[in-house]
Amino acid sequence: MKRTFIVSLIFIISFFTACAKPKQNSAPVESQAIPEPVPEPAPLDPKIEKLNRVLVSMTDSCKDAIPNGDPNEFLADLEKVLQIEKAFPSDDLSLYYLIDKTHKVGADYEPKHLRKLVANDDYIINKTTLALREDADDALHEMARAAKKDGIILDVSSTYRSYSTQERTFNYWVSVDGLEEAERESARPGTSQHQLGAAVDFGNIDDSYALTDGCKWLNAHSEEYGWSLSFPQGYEDITGYRWECWHFRYIGIEACKFQKKWFSDIQQFMFEFIDAWKNMD
Repeated sequence: MKRTFIVSLIFIISFFTACAKPKQNSAPVESQAIPEPVPEPAPLDPKIEKLNRVLVSMTDSCKDAIPNGDPNEFLADLEKVLQIEKAFPSDDLSLYYLIDKTHKVGADYEPKHLRKLVANDDYIINKTTLALREDADDALHEMARAAKKDGIILDVSSTYRSYSTQERTFNYWVSVDGLEEAERESARPGTSQHQLGAAVDFGNIDDSYALTDGCKWLNAHSEEYGWSLSFPQGYEDITGYRWECWHFRYIGIEACKFQKKWFSDIQQFMFEFIDAWKNMD
């Protein structure tokens, strides 16, 4: 039962509501013993109450992904993630920014701290036009050095894409596969993680990448360096995209831990929750 965590929170509110007033007894007054005073229930912690409201607002799929657990432990882990966010560049979108088919950025959005990728000793670049946010590139170098120690050379094929580049990319796939199929594998302009400058496509950008040592290493170790697989297998109805074994997004180590512990290691669920938490009064 994965919904105990949520149901228990709802029960807390229902329980205190029911106990707010003592039940009246219809027996004659003279036959009653003097009742003991009923203490007022302790007020519910505002953060627990907010957590309950946020969870109730989430999709059933997201609720079902959350394992049994202590709400206070969940909130403590959430606070760690939000504290880390305070260190992100204040003049740009957060690394936790929810972008998907319904949450977008404008045509004029470009990350503030883009760094052009150049040939280096840590990883291979497959194009000369690649760029990433500086924090994402720093993390990529760290991860690539760790992979290299294990005999793995990571090859970077696609990174930041502007709105106009994504528009051309999407239209190309529509011309090749038709609109319905293109929607499964290419983002419309303004809805791509690549426009945030924190996503990387590795290798040959094909399902066969899953069979490579590089992909196997990423699946085993990427979260240790803050990189999360965005579109896992079997979750197209959640993410809107078919499995992409090559597409990883930099979100930071603490967020990766939070995602794995509380959201069945599904990035989309975690970002939907964080977005709802921030927007809940």
